[in-house]
Amino acid sequence: MYNLKIISSTVRPGRKGPMIAAWIAEKAIQTGEFEVEVLDLGEINLPMMNEANHPVMKKYEHEHTKNWSAKIEEADAFVFVTAEYDYNYPAPLRNAIEYLHSEWNYKAAGIVSYGGISAGTRAANSLKADLTTMSIVPLARGVNFSMFTQFINEEGEFEPNETSHKSAETMFIDLIRWTKGLKVVKENK
Repeated sequence: MYNLKIISSTVRPGRKGPMIAAWIAEKAIQTGEFEVEVLDLGEINLPMMNEANHPVMKKYEHEHTKNWSAKIEEADAFVFVTAEYDYNYPAPLRNAIEYLHSEWNYKAAGIVSYGGISAGTRAANSLKADLTTMSIVPLARGVNFSMFTQFINEEGEFEPNETSHKSAETMFIDLIRWTKGLKVVKENK
């Protein structure tokens, strides 16, 4: 089994990211290919980058950075669950990515985005570009929720439609393939 970290990007009160992250975690578990852990940036609460040394040196001074490094290092693959704020992904996610360097390298990443009419796709595209700078391989296919509040029922539960379920299944087929292939790449570096 592969170690999958699902990273929920939002931190503000009233956020909906954790319910979407919980749904995609369940979909990942159903594949039978992943050990899944959700990393909620709202709970982890990383301060703005405060390490004296560049992350490429891996000389971390703070316990929060060492803990974050260990979580990301043990991952074989990622799924980023991101909202779209002002045509981009949330600043806490960028901060979390920039804390580290080699821990991200040669791992595949799926993206689940949500927002208004654009379904968070502008945030997803921006995130894809930034992930490549860390030698992360972002998948071409992801899951996008347009007007995502339509998927929250009267009890406050997240209920995606059949199209969303199929998109998640397709994304995980790709994520498994890329994770297998990148294991070889990581071993040969």
